[in-house]
Amino acid sequence: MFTSSLIIDNLHQSEGLEYKKLCRSLKITKKSDKDKLDIALQALEKLEIINKNEKNEYTYIENTEHIVAKIRCSSKGYCFAVRGKNKEDIYIKENLLNDAWNGDKVLVRIIKEGYRRRSPEGIVDCILERSNQTLLSKVEIINNDLYAVPIDDRILSKIKLPKEDKRYTYQTENKNIVKVEIDRFPIAQDEGLGHVIQELKLNNNEELDTDFVLSKSNIAKLENINLIKSKKIEKRERIDLSDKNSYLFKSWNSDNSPMLPMIQIEHEKDQNTKLWIHTNNLAERIDLNTKKSLEIFSNSFETLPLLSNWQSYFGESIRKASEFNVGKKNEAISLCMHLNSNNEITEWSFHLTLVKCALIVDSNYTDALLSRKNKNRITSRLIKPIKEYIGELDKILEISTSFRQGQLLKGNVEIPSPLNKIESLNDFFIHNPAEYSKGYLEPLKKEDCQTYLSPILHEGNLIWFKHSNQYGLKSAGYTSNELDYVTGNEIIKYSEFLGNNIELNEDGNLTFSQIIKSCDDENKKIILNKLLANEFKKNEVFLITKNIDNNESEKLFISPWTIPGYDFTNLMNQYCIYNMIINGKKSKKNNTNEINIMESNSWNLVNWDIFNPSISKIINTLFNKFIIDKINDYKNKINQYKSNMISIKKVRKAETLIGNTFDGFILSVQSYGFFVEISNLNVEGLVHVSTLNNDWYEYRSRQNLLIGRKSKKSYKIGDEIEVKIVKVDILKYQIDLEIT
Repeated sequence: MFTSSLIIDNLHQSEGLEYKKLCRSLKITKKSDKDKLDIALQALEKLEIINKNEKNEYTYIENTEHIVAKIRCSSKGYCFAVRGKNKEDIYIKENLLNDAWNGDKVLVRIIKEGYRRRSPEGIVDCILERSNQTLLSKVEIINNDLYAVPIDDRILSKIKLPKEDKRYTYQTENKNIVKVEIDRFPIAQDEGLGHVIQELKLNNNEELDTDFVLSKSNIAKLENINLIKSKKIEKRERIDLSDKNSYLFKSWNSDNSPMLPMIQIEHEKDQNTKLWIHTNNLAERIDLNTKKSLEIFSNSFETLPLLSNWQSYFGESIRKASEFNVGKKNEAISLCMHLNSNNEITEWSFHLTLVKCALIVDSNYTDALLSRKNKNRITSRLIKPIKEYIGELDKILEISTSFRQGQLLKGNVEIPSPLNKIESLNDFFIHNPAEYSKGYLEPLKKEDCQTYLSPILHEGNLIWFKHSNQYGLKSAGYTSNELDYVTGNEIIKYSEFLGNNIELNEDGNLTFSQIIKSCDDENKKIILNKLLANEFKKNEVFLITKNIDNNESEKLFISPWTIPGYDFTNLMNQYCIYNMIINGKKSKKNNTNEINIMESNSWNLVNWDIFNPSISKIINTLFNKFIIDKINDYKNKINQYKSNMISIKKVRKAETLIGNTFDGFILSVQSYGFFVEISNLNVEGLVHVSTLNNDWYEYRSRQNLLIGRKSKKSYKIGDEIEVKIVKVDILKYQIDLEIT
């Protein structure tokens, strides 16, 4: 089904489309769909978003007074139009939403400029794309009519249901939430219409948790395991490295977890080293030059963890053809890094290769290798069977550690992930070496071998940014500020966590590492890590071009490509590398002296366009703002899903322990109460201020505490406390606690 956003996207990518071509582009053939398209085109013309020229071609009008934004509502009814990084949000009154819902992509017009600390105010003129095609709701009877009332209180509408859906009326004892498909969204005085497509009886039924959380995060569960067919690989010249040992570092337990690259080491003269990264060649097997492929990916841009397995974003047939297995020869797309005796990268080159996996290195191996006191003696029964590989594995771990030290010196920050005590969530907490949206790094842990893969891939991803940027090619990646401090003012709130032997620098700042080292209590370290992690905003995917904005020039860039089995961002970048290898121009016309454009510093010898117009067109179809926006939208859903899945499993765990008493410590304090982490369970719950009935407590934001007016009893972050689990709410992922 087309949307207004899709119409604008198609017109924006062309100089003009005649009506029939626009229909073909949108794959519209039915008369009913053409009638809807006509209505949409007329509305967009009236809003002066598009125009019809003298050739009867529709064109997109640049620089209109309308702003593309996303609606964000709070449970208290406050709504804002969010318009991206470093741009002020626009306040939208409820009566000016024009039936837009939380998450919808809209066109907003500012009707009142902001001043002082007040946000500008606006009105929604057009809903470009609906975020929800289905809703999780409770079925309720209101004034003798049947309605679906969304359980998400940020959605400010209810949907009218047919009478036959009365059998789904909400029953507290069953917690029977329903999934409602929208037949008509509310518009003007007309109510929204829908019908129930699935009932989820959540009470004591953990099997439905995945369906519930996916639906609540608005993520489709993909049923077709062969979403995209693998195309036949053409015979090409490749470097045969299959006689060398390549190692696959893997901590994830599920068989269908994201495919990971292999690492290979070669020793050279003068203690120099060649370090290879061999990546699964998805770019060689997936045809991204078709609209059909892009349409399939538009529903899923990332492989996500379920509970017992993972949901792939591209399907099983390609996975089976491209995954690395022990003893099997595989085609790969590889990066060779030359290192000096100090493990510094001196040069690099990209290649098509033929490789073979010698060993899958799991976390038991890295733990045993890094725990042994004498490297010259092999006493561990675990590593005796891999005696022949130990020298190369030691060198890989040494290089990884050295790379990480360099990354920290450049301003990157390490923050450990929270502990996990729920077995079904293991893959959620194992380090993901393809994850860059957090904005910080995870420390190296011998118990998780994927943390040692991460620094190597980090350097490989940095190299592609440098290489592509020097050639003026677009890439997709992440930016981060080169900062390693928190201002002194932020630390004062939590000064009781810190020791006395700390010093601020001349600017009044304190490094992250200093903060953690100065804290001598494990519970306080957990709190500090969470507080510091919250200082980082979610890092979105960014379209990186040769001419970046001036305000971006001070930032670091990274363009991930090494794990294309994880997400579309990696696949896009790998696709560009692959095309550069096979289609990149290596010389000018009539010039027999070819240049290896895949080597470092080769750009100094090149003064021509690397891609011809047809290849450039294909690359530009991928690397554009609209694809990047869709990727970020999907990543936001995935992040919400992961957080909610962890939360619901913690609530399920607490549900079996209602009435029990536990020791814990206060994680954070708010005006309405404080959150307590139960140490033994690694779950957190809320002690609401209304349960503190021995006094009247007021919130002091500067000291970040609650204090009783009469007793002067205070509750602040870090306090150890005994609590009882009194209630859980599966629908809100909430655990209610009381002080004992």
